[in-house]
Amino acid sequence: MSAIVLLDTSVYLNILDVPGNNQNRDDIFAEFEIRLNQGDYFLLPMAAIWETGNHIADLGNGGLRLQFGQKLVEDVTRAINGSTPYRPTHFPSREEFLAWLADFPLHAQKSKTAKKAREGVSLSDLSMIKEWEQSKDRHSMSQVLIWSLDADLAGYDTGDRT
Repeated sequence: MSAIVLLDTSVYLNILDVPGNNQNRDDIFAEFEIRLNQGDYFLLPMAAIWETGNHIADLGNGGLRLQFGQKLVEDVTRAINGSTPYRPTHFPSREEFLAWLADFPLHAQKSKTAKKAREGVSLSDLSMIKEWEQSKDRHSMSQVLIWSLDADLAGYDTGDRT
């Protein structure tokens, strides 16, 4: 059965082929093709779009920043218009964002994982986790996962619900 897959920034950077953040591009595309053939449904969280923009803004020269900034805009526009195999997630309402924001201090306080004991959960990661929670609640009979190269986010997977 197909899964609902939230794309993390680490995966999306490889899809866009952003220099310095595209080391796993071949593996990502191989898995992406397998997932497409399985009928998986892909979501692009707002946090991944924002974080990708931050990585693009950190590129070494203005020409690259312009090139990949335009690539990001074109790709997200195509996703919004239904021309990519992934769709952006909803924009959180004011109330929803305020609830996420209220949860942030406790998540920032606790360790991200046992291996990352000196690092808390970022607001971007928390928003992605909240999107995962909403998706799994809406689609309780489906597998819902965050596709990430970061082990802490990759752990968000409801498992096979078939």
